[in-house]
Amino acid sequence: MAGMVTAVLSGGGVKTAAQLGALEVLAEHGLVPTRYVGTSMGAVVAAVLAGGLSLDETIRRLGSIGRERVAAIDRTAFVKGIFARSFLKGGLLRETLGQLLPVPRFADLLLPLSVVATDLDTGDLVVFGAGGEDAPLADVLAASCALPVFYPAVELGGRRLADGGLRAVLALETAARFPADHVAAIDVGPGFDSEPSRDRSLPALLSAHDDAQHILMASNTALQVALWRATPGRAPLLYLRPRVHRGETFAIERVEEYREEGRRAAREMVANGFLT
Repeated sequence: MAGMVTAVLSGGGVKTAAQLGALEVLAEHGLVPTRYVGTSMGAVVAAVLAGGLSLDETIRRLGSIGRERVAAIDRTAFVKGIFARSFLKGGLLRETLGQLLPVPRFADLLLPLSVVATDLDTGDLVVFGAGGEDAPLADVLAASCALPVFYPAVELGGRRLADGGLRAVLALETAARFPADHVAAIDVGPGFDSEPSRDRSLPALLSAHDDAQHILMASNTALQVALWRATPGRAPLLYLRPRVHRGETFAIERVEEYREEGRRAAREMVANGFLT
């Protein structure tokens, strides 16, 4: 299998390690991405790969991040209460993402990458990189990962930007802008088939917010996949859905577990004849 291959990587925090396992198996069968489209942490994974790092080095970098680097609690939120901007420190997240990247700019990437974020004032899906606007790569990724109420919005280009998953956990409509022979969408985001959480340690109010957002995002992804399949003339869609658990966004200790789950999902697709 050859030609132009667009890899669409969903958000999902640590669960995006499954995308690396899936991409490893797909590459063994000739399906190697020539373009990436990413949302939230899937965009981070895509940026590292598009910057030229190997799958093994990417998983090593992901696994080396301490939870305190991406999920540091902003203690002032307890004082400010409902007037706090966020529960976690967004500045530290941006710094950590910058350290993950092999290059600082979209122009330095070896493969084209499109990253989506959401304009909180207009509701627009904003595309950066290939087919969209230019800005420092770490700033764009921080915006695409800025999930309310966990992280504050990122001010970029005079706009308040937040997680691309508010509009497109799996950015298939962005992928549709580009010619492709195959589109491989690896979805580790919210879904109605998600396994129950193994860690329900969130405070009750954050947990309620998380539950509601999960339902809305799962609905959006289901509609995006259905729309792609119902639209004539679009490239064949290889939709991979590794088994994921609700929550576990910051479960760094499960990186290898999710990588293996990505391999399993891709091997199952191969066994079912979808790559022949």
